[in-house]
Amino acid sequence: MPVNLTTPAAAELLPVAGVSLGTAEAGIKRPDRKDVLVMQLCAGAQVAGVFTTNRFCAAPVIVAREHLAQPDGIRALVVNTGNANAGTGEQGMQDARATCAALAGLLGCKPSQILPFSTGVIMEPLPVAKIAVGLPRAVANAVEDNWFDAAHAIMTTDIVAKAVSKQVQIDGKTVTVTGMSKGSGMIHPNMATMLGYIATDAVVAQPLLQQIVSEAANRSFNCITVDGDTSTNDALMLIATGKSGAVVDEANSAALQAVVTEVATVLAQAIVRDGEGATKFITIKVEGGRDEAECKKIGYAIAHSPLVKTAFFASDPNLGRILAAIGYAGVGDLDVDTLSLYLDDVLVAESGGRAASYREEDGQRVMQQSDITIRVVLNRGTVNATLWTCDFSYDYVKINASYRS
Repeated sequence: MPVNLTTPAAAELLPVAGVSLGTAEAGIKRPDRKDVLVMQLCAGAQVAGVFTTNRFCAAPVIVAREHLAQPDGIRALVVNTGNANAGTGEQGMQDARATCAALAGLLGCKPSQILPFSTGVIMEPLPVAKIAVGLPRAVANAVEDNWFDAAHAIMTTDIVAKAVSKQVQIDGKTVTVTGMSKGSGMIHPNMATMLGYIATDAVVAQPLLQQIVSEAANRSFNCITVDGDTSTNDALMLIATGKSGAVVDEANSAALQAVVTEVATVLAQAIVRDGEGATKFITIKVEGGRDEAECKKIGYAIAHSPLVKTAFFASDPNLGRILAAIGYAGVGDLDVDTLSLYLDDVLVAESGGRAASYREEDGQRVMQQSDITIRVVLNRGTVNATLWTCDFSYDYVKINASYRS
């Protein structure tokens, strides 16, 4: 079960004026489940986004990037689960464009004003005909107060739907920020097997919106890992409808940046808490580094280590595995004699080895918890970085061994 994570209540998810969401059951992978989402945007809405860096990126990623670059504006997003439309060659490109054309025909706009997104099994043809049949239903039932159903419609191996709302005062006006994401496995930065959609009713020019979403991604979705696999389909989109009338510019953007980053962080951490087979949520703090790159390098060496992750699953304080990961992280001039390692409040290692004060029962106490913090103090600079990961359990293997069945 997810680690200290529950489905948000529908009433907690605030509508964002100018964004209507509709869902449908298209039977893409299995019957009787919502697997198509349409997000309709008001005229003048601004959209920005960041995408996977995987060179084998999916057809919808390529098409979405192309459409974002055109000048006519975006009027809708369409998401399907059950099929990634990745590794599908030229046919996959045609299928992504056909999906956009089908929705554009229903909405009376250009296909280039539609952004397509897909998630699911890689290297299988997209069932465009099924999606096209579901689209009219998703368009017809679209309402602004539908984030709860929308969050469920984009799930794949997720157990819990992930969504959150926040509000902030900007220039005397209340600005709403609501977001949702999906993701559970194949999670690694730049980005992960995740789709994320955040909307606000603030007035934000597109270039500034792009800065805000890029910064939010770097502080949230690019700080998580479940298994170290970078997906083909990742996308995080930020939408600004302008309906609140609160104008955000370079001079006052800090407040919106903070709340968008907060929403993105909640969603990113929810993905790790719902990591496939996860039983432990692990925060890794690397402090006192010379730069962020070396802090993250050490953090990810710990987070990706199967030996570290399986030890946490077993609640076994075999903490020498963490020292080994720090040592092979690739920081060539790291002086291991000057760093300290903590497990929550317990000092584990210092001066190149086991701390004199460390007791096995203290490590065991912390390892029994479902939320655990690993803290590495490098004592070589002033830069810090925080990452989030989970353990590896038997269920992770079971889920991924039978993913297509």
